Amino acid sequence: MRMACYNDLMEQYENPIEHTCDMQVGQTFDVIDCKRPAGMCDSAWETLLPFVTQLAQGGGNFYDGWMRNPHSAMLSCNDGFRPVSFLVEVVE
Repeated sequence: MRMACYNDLMEQYENPIEHTCDMQVGQTFDVIDCKRPAGMCDSAWETLLPFVTQLAQGGGNFYDGWMRNPHSAMLSCNDGFRPVSFLVEVVE
């Protein structure tokens, strides 16, 4: 859905790294049998997996009505310097 980049925080706190995220805005992933889709970063998947699992088992309505669509969740990976936001939803 969206990618952010906090250069001021990176300059102040991050050690320089050569390779960061491969995600692209508009990219979609289909999850089958709650397995990490090819091309999705491990860190993002660890954040999304509990919600994906609940949705796959028919659950939803996270945090008592947080989302307009109870069978969805808007989540971000845990990279505080360049977070990627994902819309996770049930597709029939």
